[in-house]
Amino acid sequence: MLYLTLFLSAFISATLLPSSSEVIMVGMITKSQVNLWLLWLVATLGNVLGSCVNYWLGTQVLRFKHKKWFPVSEQGLEKAQNQFNKYGVYSLLFAWLPVVGDPLTVIGGIFKVRFSVFLLLVTLGKGARYLAVIALAVGVEALI
Repeated sequence: MLYLTLFLSAFISATLLPSSSEVIMVGMITKSQVNLWLLWLVATLGNVLGSCVNYWLGTQVLRFKHKKWFPVSEQGLEKAQNQFNKYGVYSLLFAWLPVVGDPLTVIGGIFKVRFSVFLLLVTLGKGARYLAVIALAVGVEALI
């Protein structure tokens, strides 16, 4: 049940909804005996799948760009495209960052980043982040 809670928290954390899977992960590490590698896998999988939802939403959002209620102007979309092109697809490695990370995954979908590339970059970034959280919680020597 603990791992399911972590998975769901990590999934929700990756969407545009607020959540903090790192707090749950650290709590699990400090309060109970857990398999650290399984903890890392569950959190990473949940978070990456949540990012895939954002990617899919991004692929659908432009259908509505000509609606009056659409929150971004044509100029705003063009500016976002230029920024994304400037920093490149490798900016998806930073999808783990607070505030900017979740929108990055939506933008990846909007601008039709090849899904295999999206998946690889997002998984690397998010996996590294959870590894760092575990290392900080238990100490680096416990992982080796």
